[in-house]
Amino acid sequence: MKLNVIVGSTRPGRVGPTVAAWFEKFAREQGKFEVELVDIADFNLPLLDEPNHPVLQKYEHDHTRRWSESVNAADAFVFVTPEYDFFPPASLINAVQTLVREWAYKPVGVVSYAYVSGGLRAAQELRLLMTSVNAHPIPQAVPVPFFPQFIDENGVFTANEPMIQGATVMLDELVKWAGPLKQMRAA
Repeated sequence: MKLNVIVGSTRPGRVGPTVAAWFEKFAREQGKFEVELVDIADFNLPLLDEPNHPVLQKYEHDHTRRWSESVNAADAFVFVTPEYDFFPPASLINAVQTLVREWAYKPVGVVSYAYVSGGLRAAQELRLLMTSVNAHPIPQAVPVPFFPQFIDENGVFTANEPMIQGATVMLDELVKWAGPLKQMRAA
């Protein structure tokens, strides 16, 4: 089964790729999924620029078709998201809302980062959005509070023990859900 680890921020100076690189490596080492790191910045998704509703899957733009193929190929997702104004970034919301059917019947986990909250408010809002596209967010998450303290002078993120434990539990749950949901998609 395939897990897409999705970097949710496109803001200049973002640390999402740094946090996501840690999680991607961790997930690969666990060996439960084939893991792909996906950066939504690489897709250059404009704000909802398709003339047809995404449920029709009649995409006219190459960037949407590439994004659709990436999401469709995965059996599970982990979003790596910052918290901007108590919410996930607009780039991530747009990326989710650009598609509909590609998300359906797939489990979703969240690694969030911020300061005091660890991004938990953004994670909760993202979970709610994912239910609207028939994805299945799990309650297990990995919050990273005061994230700068975990990034060294070389730009490498190093998780602490609670993050590692949380990531282990989240991956275990994702794999439990991914198999049966894949069967549902095939039915």
